[in-house]
Amino acid sequence: MRRLPVLHIGLFLVTLFCTLVAGTLQQGINPIDNPSLLWKGIPFSFTLLLILGAHEFGHYFMSRKHHIDVTLPYFIPAPSLVGTFGAFIKMKSPIMDRRILLDVGAAGPLAGLCVTVPVLLVGLSLSEVRYETVETGFSLGSSMLFYIMNWIIHGSVPDSANIILHPIAFSGWIGLLVTSLNLLPVGQLDGGHVAYAVIGPKQGIVAKAVLVILVILGATGWVGWLVWAGILFFMGIHHPPVIYDWIPLDTKRKVVGWLTIAVFVMTFTPIPF
Repeated sequence: MRRLPVLHIGLFLVTLFCTLVAGTLQQGINPIDNPSLLWKGIPFSFTLLLILGAHEFGHYFMSRKHHIDVTLPYFIPAPSLVGTFGAFIKMKSPIMDRRILLDVGAAGPLAGLCVTVPVLLVGLSLSEVRYETVETGFSLGSSMLFYIMNWIIHGSVPDSANIILHPIAFSGWIGLLVTSLNLLPVGQLDGGHVAYAVIGPKQGIVAKAVLVILVILGATGWVGWLVWAGILFFMGIHHPPVIYDWIPLDTKRKVVGWLTIAVFVMTFTPIPF
């Protein structure tokens, strides 16, 4: 008989509370002064956790399919603008070959994206386009996929206009950002798994190039990329080989691998904030 995963449930509930608080604050409501209005954070909180949950359970179920010993997702609560630092799972057994590496690495981002896209479409349809100057809030950058989806909903919007994102749209925007961060082809991030599965040891060359690009973007655009570059450098940019490294990918998995790399390109935001 399996024990109740108390730690996983506890972390999820705390993360739920933190994201509810974050969503309420985004509405201009202080939940300490008005605790009865905490429900105002539900649109942001529930959709964000749905996106993060889809991502991590994509990894989880694909790992279980390949008989990998894996934990349930650990959600990470945080007193931040979004209420969380994301989630992760721990794999307790090695990945045997590139086919499994590709399956597990790509499953999370693709599952998360399948939820993010409809969430963002709904959120953008609820968002407001304003043509006058907006003095409150902060500006968000745009990825290619976000630009296309915004065009589908709002058409061609002049540069002088501002889109006031609905909380659901903001959670979708975060979903795209999380997808691109996870798909950086570095180390043992999801993107590192996918890149190594597709191109093998050449992944290290790509990782070095990406690290240089992040440093340049950090120096000229968003300083957060410098922090990310430092973290990734100390974590290690090279992906370790799998046990049966000589077993190649089949054609279907090569297509999925390159599709996942394309998702990274489409969701990457050069200057997020």
